[in-house]
Amino acid sequence: MENLSQDQAEPQLASDDWEAERLQLRSDLGNRMKAVRQACGFTLEVAAQRTGLAVSTIHKIENGRVSPSYENLVRIARAYDIGMERLFSSDHDAVQTTRMTVTKAGQGRKVRSKNFEYEVLCNALAEKKIIPLVTRVEKRPPLKPSELESHDGEETLYVLSGRIELVVEHYKPVVLEPGDCAYFDSTIRHGLRALDDEEARIFWACTYVDVDK
Repeated sequence: MENLSQDQAEPQLASDDWEAERLQLRSDLGNRMKAVRQACGFTLEVAAQRTGLAVSTIHKIENGRVSPSYENLVRIARAYDIGMERLFSSDHDAVQTTRMTVTKAGQGRKVRSKNFEYEVLCNALAEKKIIPLVTRVEKRPPLKPSELESHDGEETLYVLSGRIELVVEHYKPVVLEPGDCAYFDSTIRHGLRALDDEEARIFWACTYVDVDK
C-alpha cells in the first residue's frame, strides 16, 4: 500500500485530533452532569422523572456515550434547579457574589452537543438570565420536522462566518450570512444547519429563565 503524501496525511491527522477532542468534550460534560445530579441527591430514576427523559438517556449522557441536544441541556439544568453554566464548569463556588465577568478570546468553556460545538462565555457568573455562546454549526441535510426543538425563552443569533439556514416552525426557512442577525421565540420549534463546507460560526444568546421571575 502506498504511503500517504504529506498533503493527504495532514487532513487525516486533523480529523483524528478532532475526533479525540470531541470524545473528550463529551466525556467531560457527562462527568460534570453526573456530579451535579449526585450533588442534588437525585438517583437516575428521580432525574428521569424530573426531566422527562428516559433513564437510559441520562445514563448514556453521563457516561459520554451520546451528546445531549441543547433542549435536553436546558431540561436537565431546570430539573436540577441550577443555572445551565453549572453543567459546563466544575469550578463554581457554592456562593458567588460577582456580577461581572469577562471571557478573553478563545478561553470559553467548550461543550460538544449533537450538531454543534458551543464555547460558553462568561461562565464564572452564576445564575445568568442570558446564556452567551459562540457556536460552530455543522453542515447537514435539510432539517426534518422531527429534528426541530423548542424550549422556554427567547434567542438571538449573529452570524460570524459561513452561511446558516435557520428553520423556525410556521415560517419560511431563511439563509443567514456573516453580519446577519435573527431573533425568535424559543417556544416555537426551530433548528439550524450550516450550508457549506466553510466553517460556520455564530454568536448565540439564549434566555435561560423567565426575566420576569
